[in-house]
Amino acid sequence: MKKSIRNKSLICIAVVFAVLVVDQWLKIWVKTTFPLGGKLDLIGQWCQLYFIENEGMAFGLSFGESTGKLLLTLFRLVASIAIGYYIVRLLRRNERMTILLSLTLIFVGALGNLIDSCFYGLIFSESTHLEAAMLFPPEGGYGTFMHGRVVDMFYFPMFHWVWPDWVPFVGGTEGEFFNAIFNFADAAVCCGVGLLIVDQCIAGGKKKNNADADDSIAEEPNFEDPEPGTVEK
Repeated sequence: MKKSIRNKSLICIAVVFAVLVVDQWLKIWVKTTFPLGGKLDLIGQWCQLYFIENEGMAFGLSFGESTGKLLLTLFRLVASIAIGYYIVRLLRRNERMTILLSLTLIFVGALGNLIDSCFYGLIFSESTHLEAAMLFPPEGGYGTFMHGRVVDMFYFPMFHWVWPDWVPFVGGTEGEFFNAIFNFADAAVCCGVGLLIVDQCIAGGKKKNNADADDSIAEEPNFEDPEPGTVEK
């Protein structure tokens, strides 16, 4: 294995390990410390830990009941396997690090939430609005395999407002930015997607500049002096 490929592989493995450790530690701590709906102000009221659970989608969204939850978990499992396999192929091709890092962040983010979906129903008691959950309860977990709920906790309600009455559909109601609640794995996925977009934009710009440079060289007229003994017509 080439040294550059080995170094890139080690970086990807380190990112997966670090993100998983932080993500799972934070989820376990929140779930065993906070009752459902419990919150803690970190920086005023616009930066909070706010404990909620959802059926598996990002940013506190849910998808159907038991059947929808199972399908979503299976989809995340297949997607994680596919992305992981693609990362291995890119490593063998010695792809540039930005591509590998972006896909690794997406992969580990999906894997982090997949762990919740597969195992949290087996190892945690039910979280209620009155008390926190217990890890490895004697009576067993609140759910079955692949039916666990994903733990979310980051909440940034930066701005609040009331829509004017004349605004269609939402007039008179309250608005808020940013009202999504997410976890560390969701943040890793978003960072990975953002890095991938930036990388593709930079790569596209370089290709365009190279193409323009090639065109300008091809179109440049030849002003070289004629060879001795020749006469220009």
